[in-house]
Amino acid sequence: MAGVSDLTVHRFGPVDGPPVLALHGLTGHGRRWRHLADGHLPKVRMIAPDLRGHGHSTWGPPWGIADQVEALASMLTAENVDPVVLVGHSYGGAVALHLAARVPERVRALVLLDPAMGLDPARMLEIADLTVRYPDYTDAAEARSEKVHGAWADVADEVLDEEIAEHLIRLDNGRVGWRYAVPAVVASWGELARPVALPPADLPTVLVQAMRVQPPYVTPAVRAALTEHLGDRLTVIEMDVDHMVASSRPAEVAALVEKLL
Repeated sequence: MAGVSDLTVHRFGPVDGPPVLALHGLTGHGRRWRHLADGHLPKVRMIAPDLRGHGHSTWGPPWGIADQVEALASMLTAENVDPVVLVGHSYGGAVALHLAARVPERVRALVLLDPAMGLDPARMLEIADLTVRYPDYTDAAEARSEKVHGAWADVADEVLDEEIAEHLIRLDNGRVGWRYAVPAVVASWGELARPVALPPADLPTVLVQAMRVQPPYVTPAVRAALTEHLGDRLTVIEMDVDHMVASSRPAEVAALVEKLL
């Protein structure tokens, strides 16, 4: 069973601050939340784990969303914190929804940043196949170029520089790649084809959709399901931004978290 010892946890802010649990997206890592925490939420106690298969956490299986949730539930018990504001980006948003359903007593509010869930299986197969065929890069310049011309197009240079310094590693084949287990990421793309998991119906929830993402990760069906289930507990915000919402619009994301605190 997945346990807290499987996870590396990054912590920011004062230990007596209101707790926020932040979950990164697929291929990411927990330290990615540093700019949001240190620069815009300095009074918050932010807990930001590397999910299984990512960063410095275990790269060993199992890699399912259910396994991520069990490890996170154990981690929350070990952290001994009050109910958290739960922030999830992309794949982390899908995990956050499952976690809120699994341990509702530990979650006081939910912030979903362009969450990825309920996605087209054929599209997930295509992306997983590309991950298998093109898992690495010639050098850091090539890795950076892919991000600049993709989801990181509107992220500040200094944030991208830190991402490369922290997360890009030299591989045994002499090339470079991001610090994650390729099999874990391939398996996790398939997890995003699962139907949306609905949180407790009374849970205050903010859904941020990145409107430059096409085709969208937040599908009309997922948005409608959350709206019908949560009613006036759901706040939907459309941002004219690419997929890396917290990295490109940290002040706006911080304001959403502070309002829930």
